[in-house]
Amino acid sequence: MQKYQINKYSVSTVLNWIKAKEVAIPEIQRPFVWEPKKVRDLIDSLYNGYPVGYLIISQSHDLKLKDGSLSKGQKILIDGQQRVTALMTSLLGVTVLDDEYKERVIKIAYNPFAQGEETIFEVQDQSHLKSKKWIEDISVFFVDNFDMWTFVENYCNDNPDMTRNEFAKKVNDVRELLTKELGIIELDASLDIETVTDVFIRINSKGSVLSQADYAMSKIAADEKYGGNQLRKAIDYFCHVAVEPSFFHKIKENDTAFIESDFGKEMAWLQSDNSSIYDPSYEDMLRVSFVHMFSRGKLKDLVSLLSGRDFEARDYKASIAEDSFNKLTEGIKHFMHQYYFEQFVLAIKNAGFISNKLINSQNALDFAYVVFLKLSLSKEVEKTEIKRYVAKWFVMSVLTGRYSSSPETKMDMDIRNINEKGVVAYLKEIEDAELSDAFWDYGLVQRLETPNSSSPALSAYFAAQIVNVDKGLFSANSTVRDLFGASDVHHIFPKNYLKQTEVLNVRSIYNQVANYTYLDTPVNVKIGDKAPNVYFKEAFDSATETGNVFGTPMTLDELKKNMAMNCIPLDIVNWDYNQYINDFLPQRRKLMAAKIKAYYQGL
Repeated sequence: MQKYQINKYSVSTVLNWIKAKEVAIPEIQRPFVWEPKKVRDLIDSLYNGYPVGYLIISQSHDLKLKDGSLSKGQKILIDGQQRVTALMTSLLGVTVLDDEYKERVIKIAYNPFAQGEETIFEVQDQSHLKSKKWIEDISVFFVDNFDMWTFVENYCNDNPDMTRNEFAKKVNDVRELLTKELGIIELDASLDIETVTDVFIRINSKGSVLSQADYAMSKIAADEKYGGNQLRKAIDYFCHVAVEPSFFHKIKENDTAFIESDFGKEMAWLQSDNSSIYDPSYEDMLRVSFVHMFSRGKLKDLVSLLSGRDFEARDYKASIAEDSFNKLTEGIKHFMHQYYFEQFVLAIKNAGFISNKLINSQNALDFAYVVFLKLSLSKEVEKTEIKRYVAKWFVMSVLTGRYSSSPETKMDMDIRNINEKGVVAYLKEIEDAELSDAFWDYGLVQRLETPNSSSPALSAYFAAQIVNVDKGLFSANSTVRDLFGASDVHHIFPKNYLKQTEVLNVRSIYNQVANYTYLDTPVNVKIGDKAPNVYFKEAFDSATETGNVFGTPMTLDELKKNMAMNCIPLDIVNWDYNQYINDFLPQRRKLMAAKIKAYYQGL
């Protein structure tokens, strides 16, 4: 089956499609991210007959109405939005939103006198407004009532070196930008989202990947009937303010209507939120909102439902599209809700993941929020128990790498099982199957055999120390929570000490995560590059003789407890580099795994 057709249409035809809403351009609702110079380059390329890449249009499916008639599906521009938006603002003077959501028009100036290496087009600045030679804004040529004769007459009176015929020809050369042809790839209406994505990847000259979330957002933004365009804006604003709370004040200044809408009121709290544990992308928001509301895990299904797909009848109905937009809107509001969002973040923090530096799986975080919303809305457990089960689900997901490969397939399976069995029963089923003694005693130990500092197992270990209020090594007061992010992680066998030996002078060996611990920076400086059997002996001797270890009051018993909470074998007092690989690393991995197990079971 032919999956697409390649045609050529004039710039004028494409822009008229957009103005007549025959083709929806989703990005017109979003910030225009191109630099103005890039707009200039596009105009210059068209003027000189250079290729500017293909636009890709997807045909929406026809929708069955209640009376049995069909509503013609709208075409959606799924690639080329920025180029078309650039043409609309520069040629037609259409207002666009910049990256601060301020309205502006990007104006391109034209120099009819340009010769040789001189530039023909420039982004308008004050010099062009003051110059008699430069046409300050080429959009003047494309207004419906453009008076060529008067314009030529006035310009040539100001610039007598230019003849009227010569200038008229130059004006027509610019006006012919509308007749330049654009390559359009029109995808067949019968294609599903996976095929659309595949076609996009294969024929896009830049090799960019159109994700299912991107396509879903295009469908949402293109919709005006069911409030999709406003929903798209709400998602964009929330994601932006989550990262930069002060941006909310710019929305107040530039989009009063949104601030006064239900969405604006729902997210107003975010302007005072300074937590960075969960700064969602639009894909995160879509995924969480869709999964908990529709009980499906694959975003391609969201695209189908927003298109009105009836999975049983295998046709498309307007009622399904309307219902799907309503449900997604409700899901987005759940996501934004201050109580839900803050309580979810608190659940993650309660599990010891107090910093986004400890979060190494956004998919695990997303699905944990799904679990939180399902429990909050279903009342399966008491409110006081919700955060505990969410924390356990999140840590289980992190430890097992549950959503690291084929995440959508796994999420789809999980949400269906949750609906059938409930969170509590299904979590117990997963624990029995995947968190066996073999996992804790062997599997987790192996996962700690890595130099990857962002290892999920290492994050879980530090989270366990944070929950247990463990003190840093050789510290009586500073906890791992205090030291995390404020102090560098320390190599128990100092890196420079190990690098002195040829066998151990390998990054993947001396940077093993089982060689990491947190301690105060002044203590780290005192230890320097000493061998463990040197500085630990000093610590033991000082604790015995003076009750002080590297400037910290600490008895011998307290020192041993401190080493235990940092999973350091007592035999280290006798070890040098010869015992690093075969004794220290294996023993410490087992101790770390045991701490993580106790921590998880105590959640």
